[in-house]
Amino acid sequence: QVQLVESGGGSVQAGGSLRLSCAASGIIFSIGTMRWYRQGPGSQREWVAVITSSSTNYADSVKGRFTISRDNGKNTVYLQMDSLKPEDTAVYFCNADLRTPYSNGHYSAYWGQGTQVTVSS
Repeated sequence: QVQLVESGGGSVQAGGSLRLSCAASGIIFSIGTMRWYRQGPGSQREWVAVITSSSTNYADSVKGRFTISRDNGKNTVYLQMDSLKPEDTAVYFCNADLRTPYSNGHYSAYWGQGTQVTVSS
């Protein structure tokens, strides 16, 4: 069974830092683009950051404070979050394009279950 599992969420005061991890497990032939999204209370899910094999990009709201990275050997994507603000409070989800025995040679999008990040003022 192929799955993405996030970890690293928690509660922190404003100005603090957290590092989220998202590990892909199961039979995976290759991993393409990996992304982080978040969904705050009463809000729609929004895109936060993306990493390909050669580039990264960020939502304006987190640019300069968050850093996305990946370890291909561990099938893991990370989100380093610094200078956290109360408005960063949300459930954070990872999303990845995976080529698996079940995807007929194509990349299919998988989602993790989410991890809660709470930032207090």
